[in-house]
Amino acid sequence: MSGPDTPAQSHTAAGEPLPRHVWMVAAVVVLGAVMTILDTTIVNVAIDTLARDFDVSLSTIQWVSTAYLLALATVIPLTGWAADRFGTKRLWMSSVALFVLGSALCGLAWDASSLIAFRILQGIGGGMVMPAGMTVLAQTAGPARVGRVMSIVGVPMLLGPILGPVLGGWLVDDVSWRWIFYVNVPIGLIALPLAWRILDRDVPRPGEKLDLLGLLLLSPGLALFVYGLAETPTRGFGSAGALLPMIAGLVLVVLFVVHSLRSDHPLLDLRLFKVRAFSAAAGVTVLFGSAMFGAMLLFPLYYQIVRGQSALDAGLLMAPQGLGAAVMMPISGRIVDRGAAGKVVLCGLPLVALGYFTYTQLGADTSYALLAGSLFVAGLGTGATMMPSMAAAYQTLSHAAVPRATTTLNILMRVGGSIGTALFAVVLQHQFRDVAPAGGAGAGAAGGESGLGAIAAIPEAARDRVAPALAEAFAHTFWWPVAILLLALIPALFLPRRRPDAPEPAIPPQNPHEAEPTRDSSPATV
Repeated sequence: MSGPDTPAQSHTAAGEPLPRHVWMVAAVVVLGAVMTILDTTIVNVAIDTLARDFDVSLSTIQWVSTAYLLALATVIPLTGWAADRFGTKRLWMSSVALFVLGSALCGLAWDASSLIAFRILQGIGGGMVMPAGMTVLAQTAGPARVGRVMSIVGVPMLLGPILGPVLGGWLVDDVSWRWIFYVNVPIGLIALPLAWRILDRDVPRPGEKLDLLGLLLLSPGLALFVYGLAETPTRGFGSAGALLPMIAGLVLVVLFVVHSLRSDHPLLDLRLFKVRAFSAAAGVTVLFGSAMFGAMLLFPLYYQIVRGQSALDAGLLMAPQGLGAAVMMPISGRIVDRGAAGKVVLCGLPLVALGYFTYTQLGADTSYALLAGSLFVAGLGTGATMMPSMAAAYQTLSHAAVPRATTTLNILMRVGGSIGTALFAVVLQHQFRDVAPAGGAGAGAAGGESGLGAIAAIPEAARDRVAPALAEAFAHTFWWPVAILLLALIPALFLPRRRPDAPEPAIPPQNPHEAEPTRDSSPATV
């Protein structure tokens, strides 16, 4: 793998076009990212179809999505150690192969139990694809180009929630639900041979030890916490079935933090938080992930429930956000490479909040043009926030710290997204209970213990009557992502606003394998 740029080279490289090899590595990484990102949303539109085909309840078939998310959260913490132990290229290819195998088996599932089991296998592979790919790309590009290359990886991350429902709706309606899984197989079969030829071969670190105790604390802790969050829309936030797993998960995570600070070989290097830029990027990442991924739950529900649109049409109505992000990300990447990451993010967060603010004024007949324009503005802001904040952290870290930093930021993004999704679901459910008297039996069922999934059961005859109240429920809920985005401005103030002189050397290596004797040891300027 090519070595990192020196400070002098960094200033030169920032203004030069990306080398052909970096573009080729980026293309391979994006192929893998497309599969895993799409798969987090593509299944949602098929839930009702799967429940009918397998003749199971909605609460049972929801585990098709929940089990996948739990597997992702559980396996992500292993990425840093596995990248050191086996090499990042080998890890990425193995993860993609396991994901493709799980996808093929999901398409062959014969009942709900087999599908849930194969989704877990798919999640184990998928959990490492994105962080391993980002590590490969960040190390290949070097600190001077990381802003531009991270903006490339960010495209599938941002478009996935948009294209997933559109593609899934088309496949379920016109082909078969099995193809929402089979579609990953040809992509993987293209990505694997390309990776074998294009990705740089890195040197594993056989002496790196696995922090087994840390793994036994963090992975179950995250899984329990995500499980509790997944149960809150149906059981209620204060119920024992949701609250106890969340508390147990938090206790395990706290014990993991205590253990990691005392360990010589921690699963996650918490000393990274001593670097101000990394801590700031982590704060922006978890808050922005909470607001954005949580809002992605609300958009299609509004279009389908209040406006009566199909899943496919709802996905198309959300496309302007992806378009705005695609327009902004190359621009923001170049600005970040000039050292102004903090300025970019401080402009991006208010844009997203402004776009979401329109949805706090929702009505039953709000102009589609106004909503589309607002989502485009939010997309511009998203393109100037998500990947620039991560790139700002990479610019201040040493080459050896990138794999563990990537793992940590990906965990924070997943956990933040889970928190936002669960929180907004609970808030919307609470708001919707006020609609029950106007909606009759259908609305009452939707507002009851069945949670958000039952909202769609409102009879067609009652929809026009309750639509204004439903729209108001969504409008009240959208104040939450707006508030969280404004809160994210606080850590964004501490992101670097000019190029660091050199990557941060303040964190000493944990073992001889991590030493970098050739790196400039001058302190980073943040």
